[in-house]
Amino acid sequence: MRVGFLTPEVASSYGWARYALELAGALQALGVEVVALTRQHTIPPDIPIPLRPVLPSLVPQPRGFLARSLLAGNRTRRAAQDCDLLHVIAEPYAPLAAWIAGDRPLVVTAHGTYVPKLVRRRLAGPLYKWALADAHLIAVSDYTAAQVRAALPGADPTVIRNGVHFDRFQVPAPVPVKHGPTVLASGGVKERKGTHLLIEALAQVREQVPDAQLVVTGRQDNPAYLDEVRARITRLGLEGCVHLVGQIPEADLLGWYQHADLFALPSLNVGDKFEGFGLVFLEASASGLPVVGTTGSGVEEAVIAGETGLLVPQDDAPALAGAITRLLVDDALRVRMGTTGRVYAQTQDWSAVAARVLALYEQIMR
Repeated sequence: MRVGFLTPEVASSYGWARYALELAGALQALGVEVVALTRQHTIPPDIPIPLRPVLPSLVPQPRGFLARSLLAGNRTRRAAQDCDLLHVIAEPYAPLAAWIAGDRPLVVTAHGTYVPKLVRRRLAGPLYKWALADAHLIAVSDYTAAQVRAALPGADPTVIRNGVHFDRFQVPAPVPVKHGPTVLASGGVKERKGTHLLIEALAQVREQVPDAQLVVTGRQDNPAYLDEVRARITRLGLEGCVHLVGQIPEADLLGWYQHADLFALPSLNVGDKFEGFGLVFLEASASGLPVVGTTGSGVEEAVIAGETGLLVPQDDAPALAGAITRLLVDDALRVRMGTTGRVYAQTQDWSAVAARVLALYEQIMR
């Protein structure tokens, strides 16, 4: 079986790209041939699957993306002509995939916000509804599946939760320079990731843990929000203990996962945007870190409350500070949750996830 992924990239740098990378590798280990239809860019030499750069750029999404996408139809059809099944990794490519699929099965993974958001668009919504009507939908959490059903009546997504490449997080990485007990947040400086709440919480945490530090990794592509976050850091006098390090090399990220003291990401539902699952929580658990997340989204399925970490209400800086402080001052609790999290993450390895996806492929092909 040859499967064509539609994804902007195959890389470890952000959600869609990482999902494509990990799932493709795990499927190949099960004997599935995967090719990736990607945006036109320089192809990294270390990607273990064939890349066919025919898609329009998606990250960040340009104006007129849908029209650009459909204009790429002919070259994408040629690139995918030897595929038995198409799998849309990045939901905005769904109309293009539906147009070129012909009689071949089409699978679309709903990662979170995008499917409900796209089908509700005033002008483009009907096109996305058409594209998704005959697709086989995968939802990465029960929460995401519920949101998809609410937005797309009649849809019945198969829930296959995200996985983690467990072994990758067991390889020793360089030890980062730490200046005290460190809270790690990975996922970028974004309102939906609650970066501003982390900063407010850290100010409260330092009342009991004076040398506590916060390290935030990932994209910083919203200048206005980044300026707001930096102003908050200055206002609270946290310049020396909040580190917005941006996108860093994989080895450095692994180093923080392995040597931070806990992981915290207070995800928010902002408008129609929500956290579909929260893969970074599994990555932190695989590294042996206790985690702190928020209720009211797919995060509740990535964190086993009271066992692998703590869950607090959304948009509640005092509750967030309390959870972080509790873990920083209670060594036994921190170690226990980190150990339990590592065991849990191992059961969610991508090999198990890929087996579920392959079973769906085979069911569809029959």
